[in-house]
Amino acid sequence: MPRMLDVSDEVRAEIGDEEAERLLTGDDAPRSYDCTSCRTPGDPETDRTSTVLFVGEETAVLAFAHAGCIPSQVVTVSEEQLQGAVRSITGDSPAGGESPQNVPGGQAVLGITSGLILIGGELHPALVVEPTAPIARPGTTGPGDDFLPLLIEQGFIPVTDTAEPPTPLAGWSVLLAAGQLHAVLQPGTEGGGQVAWWQAHQALSVTDGWRAAVNKTQRVLIYAAPVGSIGQQPREDLLRDALDKAAAAGKLVAASMPLAGTSGA
Repeated sequence: MPRMLDVSDEVRAEIGDEEAERLLTGDDAPRSYDCTSCRTPGDPETDRTSTVLFVGEETAVLAFAHAGCIPSQVVTVSEEQLQGAVRSITGDSPAGGESPQNVPGGQAVLGITSGLILIGGELHPALVVEPTAPIARPGTTGPGDDFLPLLIEQGFIPVTDTAEPPTPLAGWSVLLAAGQLHAVLQPGTEGGGQVAWWQAHQALSVTDGWRAAVNKTQRVLIYAAPVGSIGQQPREDLLRDALDKAAAAGKLVAASMPLAGTSGA
């Protein structure tokens, strides 16, 4: 029997006591699984295992994770995100690179790149966001680029030195499911749940090193720069150089945020 399985109160409330007990007694629990966070194998009879319930508008999917990677929880996502997570969990989603998402309002497209940033002798998982065109403030049609001012208003902090870790940004988080990146979430309006600030059309694959780093830190560093500031860099050292140059030019903002559903470290 899988005695190492954890079903949190919020997951139990969603799936019901009967299904929760069936999981705990082993009737409905898997004999083995791929962790929905780190994608390495797990065994609920020998590994401390969390039940993670992804809930969309019409669909709910129960997944399993190492308790050390992510606690048992309910993660609310859009139906589109959930279908992407299902494809990743079941292995039907093709591996691939980044597919940018339209900015709300349709002004531009956000490109996103994952990489590891060395700060204080420790590797930190990072995402670098750069639009494909200037972003105008909603309601305006001018030629100016308001991308950084808009993010600063949301709580991002200008970066002058990439050797210092960005400060945490309350209410934001990064959704990693089935070991792939699905979305960057921001607070909803009027106290509502989180909504997608950036969302992958196709789940973004990340390296094993990136997953290992995020499972250690439980936080992701988000760097953002205006169009043309970073570019597509083939190596992480070149990416770091581009971030340094953007910071020196006053064209870089950043924030630190936890994985979705976690409080972070």
